[in-house]
Amino acid sequence: MDITDTQQAILAMIAERIEADGLPPSQTEIARAFGFKGVRAAQYHLEALEAAGAIERLPGRARGIRIKQHPQPPQGQLALDETITEVLRLPVLGRVAAGEPIGADAGVEHELTLDPALFSPVPDYLLRVEGESMREEGILDGDLVGVHRSTLARNGQIVVARLDEELTIKVFEQTASGIRLLPCNAGFAPIQVPADAEFALEGLYCGLIRPNRSVRR
Repeated sequence: MDITDTQQAILAMIAERIEADGLPPSQTEIARAFGFKGVRAAQYHLEALEAAGAIERLPGRARGIRIKQHPQPPQGQLALDETITEVLRLPVLGRVAAGEPIGADAGVEHELTLDPALFSPVPDYLLRVEGESMREEGILDGDLVGVHRSTLARNGQIVVARLDEELTIKVFEQTASGIRLLPCNAGFAPIQVPADAEFALEGLYCGLIRPNRSVRR
């Protein structure tokens, strides 16, 4: 059975996460990384990879995935380290809090060259996460999150927001009573944005990478 380019990219993500962390990504993490609307799409692609013999899923285990076939670049493309076009060079711009807002570092730490398939939509820059308030969405302390510049967001989208000159990453919610920034960790309280606060949306979360030996600069 043929494997699509998206499924090859998912297979590569699984292999990288197993090598870096000893565990494959969850279906929620896969869905977020590839911009799927829900985990059902991630499950569909995992089923296709299993049917093709690329992975084996272990019953009864939430992250029970075993690689059986080494990931290959999509047909007609070179491996990432050999690719001349169709790569992203993204600056790492300081920190963003997954917890209470923290001050952001303005300077560029360094740049990374990455596969565009890791993100949707295409990000403009990366921010380093500090804190654990988004853990249930698979966004962990030390991760580099892709941010697509935007001043607009829908309820339920994960956003990077600036609140009184400090940055935070949260789920956006706007109602008649105002704006709230919601964590994805029961140990953290929502942030109610005061009416007189200096508030701005910096951009939309569009995927992440977990730094390891293969990407650290």
